[in-house]
Amino acid sequence: MKIGVIGAGRIGGNAARLFAAAGHDVLLSFSRDPDHLAEQAAGLGARASSGSPRDAAQFGDVVMLSVPWPAIPDALEQAGPLDGKIVIDTTNQFGPGGVQPPPGGVTAAQYNQQRMPGARLVKSFNTLTAGFQASQAGRTPAEKRVVLFLCGDDEKAKQVVTGLIEDAGFAPADLGRLADAGPMEAPRRPGSVYGEEYRPADARAAAEALRAGRPIPPAPVYE
Repeated sequence: MKIGVIGAGRIGGNAARLFAAAGHDVLLSFSRDPDHLAEQAAGLGARASSGSPRDAAQFGDVVMLSVPWPAIPDALEQAGPLDGKIVIDTTNQFGPGGVQPPPGGVTAAQYNQQRMPGARLVKSFNTLTAGFQASQAGRTPAEKRVVLFLCGDDEKAKQVVTGLIEDAGFAPADLGRLADAGPMEAPRRPGSVYGEEYRPADARAAAEALRAGRPIPPAPVYE
C-alpha cells in the first residue's frame, strides 16, 4: 500500500518507519528542511521517498496527517484536495496556550473532518507518545500488544486503518464514530483512553462501556 505522510516528526516519522518495515511504500513530507527530509526517507530504505504535501496526497492510497495543531491549515492548503482519500488523523488539539477545544462543541476529529470535506478520516495513532509507540511496537504475545484506538464514520476506511495498525505492530480497538472520539482526545483525564496504555482485552471492555453509555474503566497497571 502507498502511504503519504504529511508531517514526518515524531509520530509521523515513527509510523512511516513501521509501515516501511512492514512492506508499505511511504512518502514523507512537510518539513522546513527538504534535505533533512530526504535523509530521513533514505534512512527508511528503498520503500521510502520524500516530497511536498501535495506529492504525499497524490501518492498515497492512505494519507497520514501528523502535524502540530496550529499547522493543520497550512498543511491542508499545501496538500490540496483529499477527496476520497483515507486520512489517518494523528493530531491533538494542543496550541501555544495548551488544549484548544474545537468550536461548536464537536470532537477534534469531527472538526478536522469538516476541514477536509470529502476525505475519509480515521482518528488514530494519537493517544500514546511517539517514544512509547517506537519502543513497544511488535510486542509479543498478541494479548500483550499495545492498543491503538481508532474511530471514524467510514467503515471501509476503518478496516484499512485497522490493518495498518496491525502491520505497525499494535492491536486495534474501535471506539466508534468521529462523534465518539472525545475519550481518545487530549487532555489526559479520568474516563478517557488518551495517554493510557491498554491491552486488547481491556480495550474491548472500554469500547463496550462507551457504546453502552457507561464510564470507561481506568486502564490497568500492567506488569
